[in-house]
Amino acid sequence: KLDKFPSISKTRYQVENKGHTWEIDEFHDVNTGLVIAEIELGHEDEAFDLPSWLGEEVTEDMRYLNSNLAIHPFSKW
Repeated sequence: KLDKFPSISKTRYQVENKGHTWEIDEFHDVNTGLVIAEIELGHEDEAFDLPSWLGEEVTEDMRYLNSNLAIHPFSKW
């Protein structure tokens, strides 16, 4: 049941970059300091430019899922 998880506080921004829209989540409270960028592509092989402000790739790191951040906040890593 989802109501057993603590809530996640974040602000979402949309940033246009070279024809693609990035969703940027800036986390708050116990996850303050964490900022995650995500891009939606038309297909998995679609080419796109990596913006200079982008950090490390975390797609496969399960720690960054909202459900995991609720239980194991960024500030406790």
